[in-house]
Amino acid sequence: MEIQNNKSLKSLNTFGIDASAKHYVEINSIDSFKELLADKKLNAEPKLILGGGSNLLFTKNFDGLVVRNCIPGIEVTSETDTEVIVKAAAGEGWHQFVLWCIARNYAGIENLSLIPGCVGAAPMQNIGAYGVEIKDVFHELEALNIHTGELVKFNLSDCHFGYRESVFKHEYKKQFLIVSLSLKLTKLSSPRAIYRFKTDYGDITHTLREMMVNEYTIKALSDAVIKIRSSKLPDPKVIGNAGSFFKNPVVRKDLFESLLFKYPVMPNYPQKDGHVKIPAGWLIEQCGWKGKVVGNTGAHKTQALVLVNYGNATGNEIWNLALQIQQSVKDKFGIEILPEVNVI
Repeated sequence: MEIQNNKSLKSLNTFGIDASAKHYVEINSIDSFKELLADKKLNAEPKLILGGGSNLLFTKNFDGLVVRNCIPGIEVTSETDTEVIVKAAAGEGWHQFVLWCIARNYAGIENLSLIPGCVGAAPMQNIGAYGVEIKDVFHELEALNIHTGELVKFNLSDCHFGYRESVFKHEYKKQFLIVSLSLKLTKLSSPRAIYRFKTDYGDITHTLREMMVNEYTIKALSDAVIKIRSSKLPDPKVIGNAGSFFKNPVVRKDLFESLLFKYPVMPNYPQKDGHVKIPAGWLIEQCGWKGKVVGNTGAHKTQALVLVNYGNATGNEIWNLALQIQQSVKDKFGIEILPEVNVI
């Protein structure tokens, strides 16, 4: 286990922000993390757990210890005739894990294809796309207490999943290192399996028709999602970004109805509790930000929800742009849009 000092994090965050860490280490096992905790000097440092770096915005250097979680491994831990529990280590790439499941005809996460980042970040954010969220297929996760080294299991109710929310972003923030995630998926190879393909969200049905798909398969759905995401979202390897910067706001029905009277084409998604979800990208676009360049940053030309680094932006430049966008949406619609990205 090699400790690096004054480590540049530019290549380790998808915004490509030139920030550094006072100390940096990569761990490949639970034992290596426990070894780290045994070092009293390092254990006393503020810690930041880093996975794929796809949901972070550094506005300054990190004055502490950055721990990059590289723990590998995917395995089936149990199965029945119709279901399978798949356990993935936190350091595995999320999209690679999705493809692993698709190749084995395990259904449930195909709509989450091409989401950047690592498996360990998925439950923290309760990642979701095209009508599916992690909580829909969640079985359990294992996490290490970063103060004691104790390995703790969390079930569905323990995680308090919400819209891009979990207990790890609030009550247990900076207290645990997620080491594995177990999901309950459907075995489509079984003739007894019952499964409903989720194609009614966004452009999936239209894209499947364009692809001339006559019979739904999880591979076809995954391919459709990949095609849609690739057409709408910039590749962070080409233009620095962290995907959707803001969450889609969920508003009271009376506020939505008053806005709909003024903006009759406003897209919306009624929720079971009576609230209504409104796409943040649409709100931002109506405020004139789509494609607008501000210095070294801006809102992307095909998706206003994505803030980008055009080459030399600092984290503060991007954050200041986010604050301006946030305020303009509040001024125009009376809606506060909240960041999905973690700002350091």
